[in-house]
Amino acid sequence: MPGAHPYDTIGATYIVTRRTEPRIAATIWAALGDARTVLNVGAGTGSYEPPDRDVTAVEPSAVMRAQRPASSAPCVAATAESLPFEDQSFDAAMAICTVHHWQDPIAGLHEMRRVARRVVVFTHDTSDAGWHRRFWLTRDYLPEVADLLVGRPSLAALARAIGARTEPVLIPWDCADGFFEAYWRRPRAYLDDHVRRGISVWARVGPEAEQRAVRGLRDDLDSGRWAERNRGLMALDAAELGLRLLVT
Repeated sequence: MPGAHPYDTIGATYIVTRRTEPRIAATIWAALGDARTVLNVGAGTGSYEPPDRDVTAVEPSAVMRAQRPASSAPCVAATAESLPFEDQSFDAAMAICTVHHWQDPIAGLHEMRRVARRVVVFTHDTSDAGWHRRFWLTRDYLPEVADLLVGRPSLAALARAIGARTEPVLIPWDCADGFFEAYWRRPRAYLDDHVRRGISVWARVGPEAEQRAVRGLRDDLDSGRWAERNRGLMALDAAELGLRLLVT
């Protein structure tokens, strides 16, 4: 595979904070239905791969493949847009927190539909004009996230591409998987460099925006401004921040 993959740089410590969240996993695995053979596209280090099914993984980054546990599913070096499998080779294909990194998300989804009879994708709805205001981190500290999404297909376009329905996925307050929105009720976690290194958004917005956001958040936590602005969150056990499943 020619060229270096972005995760060869930003994924070096990915396994430290990124792991399977059991409650989200249960939703994803239920959506797989009765599938016995499953292709995991953009598989990373293997989070969310169902342990009771025959899984094959696809991951373009050598750094990410190297971090997969020895007991994890066999992993092929390939991209979503060009899956090296025959038509209908799998009962289901899944893609978890990865579509936003693909060069051509629609092409990748078409490939998943080609090689599997069922497709399950865990992604984010950014089509609502007010989506970035749902989460205090993008609203108050990191508005640059909106720029990362310019030109990317909407959730509706992704769903149409494969004839999928959409389902909301709530984020538990103590989410075990350290993705971007996971610490919505634990704001001090975003001050931890190890946490941020496991979230690709921080690398993509650049160090200047990252450090400005961290300084602003630290100041607001220390002064009590964050608690005042977000006092309603502390009573919630789970939050709806735009995470979605696409299921065919």
